[in-house]
Amino acid sequence: MTDSASFDWRPFLLKWSGEWADCPPDDETRSEQDTAAQRARWLGFPPASEERIVAMEARLGRRMPPSYREFLKVSDGWQHAGGFVWLLAGTAEARWHDDAYGLADTFEEYLDEDAEPEERRGAEVWRHGLQLDVESDATRLVMDPDGVGEDGEWAVYSWASWRAAPPRHYPSFFAFMQDMHREFHSLRAGPHHEGPVFVNDTTREQDALVDEARLEALRGGWGRAQELLDGAAGYGRPRAAGLGDQIRRLSGHREASFEGLVTDPRYAPELLPVLVAGQAARPYLDGSTLPFVLRGADDEVMALARATVELVRSGGYRYAPGGPFGEAVERARELARWGDTDEAWQTLREALPWWEPLGPDHLAPLGWVADPVLGPLLTSERGRELLSTPRGGQVGGVPEPTAGLDPGGLAWLADPGSLTSRTCYRFVLVEGVEPAELPERLADGAGAVLGRPRSFWEIRRSAPRYRRAFPYEDDEACVTVGRAGPGWSFAFDGAPAGFDRHQFVSPAPAASPGTRAVVVWCGLRAGSRGAFFHLSVARDGAEQYAFTYVDTEVRTRGEVPQALDPGRFFGGRGDGAEVERSLLEAVAREFGARLPRHAIEAGRLHTFTTRSWTAPEEAGSRPRVRSYWTTARPEDGQPEDGERRRLS
Repeated sequence: MTDSASFDWRPFLLKWSGEWADCPPDDETRSEQDTAAQRARWLGFPPASEERIVAMEARLGRRMPPSYREFLKVSDGWQHAGGFVWLLAGTAEARWHDDAYGLADTFEEYLDEDAEPEERRGAEVWRHGLQLDVESDATRLVMDPDGVGEDGEWAVYSWASWRAAPPRHYPSFFAFMQDMHREFHSLRAGPHHEGPVFVNDTTREQDALVDEARLEALRGGWGRAQELLDGAAGYGRPRAAGLGDQIRRLSGHREASFEGLVTDPRYAPELLPVLVAGQAARPYLDGSTLPFVLRGADDEVMALARATVELVRSGGYRYAPGGPFGEAVERARELARWGDTDEAWQTLREALPWWEPLGPDHLAPLGWVADPVLGPLLTSERGRELLSTPRGGQVGGVPEPTAGLDPGGLAWLADPGSLTSRTCYRFVLVEGVEPAELPERLADGAGAVLGRPRSFWEIRRSAPRYRRAFPYEDDEACVTVGRAGPGWSFAFDGAPAGFDRHQFVSPAPAASPGTRAVVVWCGLRAGSRGAFFHLSVARDGAEQYAFTYVDTEVRTRGEVPQALDPGRFFGGRGDGAEVERSLLEAVAREFGARLPRHAIEAGRLHTFTTRSWTAPEEAGSRPRVRSYWTTARPEDGQPEDGERRRLS
């Protein structure tokens, strides 16, 4: 990092002036003053003597910060500081701002009680800061005499009314001027700038750093590559932003525009799905509405973008690269769609050295992020692991694998942070049967098949609002399916209707011809009066044993194994979560089954609708009073979890 106190201003300012002089104005005209500056190749003024600087400090009553002092010794003021400050104050023009435009009161109105000290300083500084802008495009610039760093530098604040953003903060005048030099370059070199190509020593230097960053990223050094690319992007280098966005998207940042690359036909098929995936679910977005970053795209790319929006919105997008890596992607998708997300990620990670970029500015496989089945595999940690892995023909160190996301077993359902922690849930385990076969055993009608993969929240949003509060006779569950460990498949319902022990019909017998089936329905954290738990096990179409716990009462059928004896779990053993965990651990041990947490909570799994879990009342019988416990969420306007409701 450059020491601002020892920085040699003259070469820097001469270089800046020469670059400005060689760049014609947008309107092809210059003022008389600008013409003189161009001819002299100097945007500054004569240097200020020490006596002149001391006189200014005496007038203002403060010694100036080091970098501003050294600047004045080279140029007593400056023209065209960036794109919007046309004249920067020298010794004669610098003055205390005294809140000349009422900005302090304006900014303070928007502060709340939790405002950070830096936010409060950004409002107060306009009352006592040193004003440096003399002529500008509605841009105000002050140095803060109270915001002094260890190096003696004063913080600088810049605000423009047209930015619609808080004041920008710089740690010193030196940092501000460096950024203004970058701003000048960015405005001249941006992709939408019209005029001659902007080329000079600075642009060539930054472009070389972009090339260095690209190779560094492919070798796995994404952190240093990001720093180089961010620096080059500040100068408006056209490739830097698109390359940097690839790293940002995989390292945990959701927003990325891939500017300059997404409109390139080489990269558009892979980057467009990622770009629109976050917007596809928005109801106001249709096939004719595209992100503004597609400005400059040709007709072919625009047509592809519209088609991609519709494909992503419908859930039909599939990431399908070619070659050995593409084969690994297909294997990973097959694992992920049945819930084996950790193994799917391992498959992708091990295949990364085979990945081939689509062009020189392609840094990593990104299309899988938009794949509805593969996308949920990505976490910030996994993204950084991917970025740290050498690929695209480069070599480097191999990173340590990230930890798996599935804890195994069933006990995670009792964790306070699980999606089921404030509701009840139910699931069916079937032994020796593939997930795709479950509809034949649990759904009505011949030829029942699995539906498209959906997330936990997509299922919750599509469920009828009152279904979770009332046990209808047609209590059909929308379940997700997958593999539940060696030899088992599962069907899971994370938003069931209320439990009615009088009419509940376990699906275990219907699911068990030729094998075993296990059913669990748990609501132990519904409150002391509303807690319930049901377990039933069937083999070859007949129930072997079952028990139901409701309102401190246990009812059993058949010979329950000692390991699952309800007497071991109920009767003052702590709160509902503790009992729930113990029961789930026992069920997992007894059957060797598990449920994949990450796939259920964060992934997308195939779904189907089961037959009703509730038997109809007999015709002509008198309706009986039924007690059951709702799983409705408070935001639905229904009773809180565990509140008892009676219907006749």
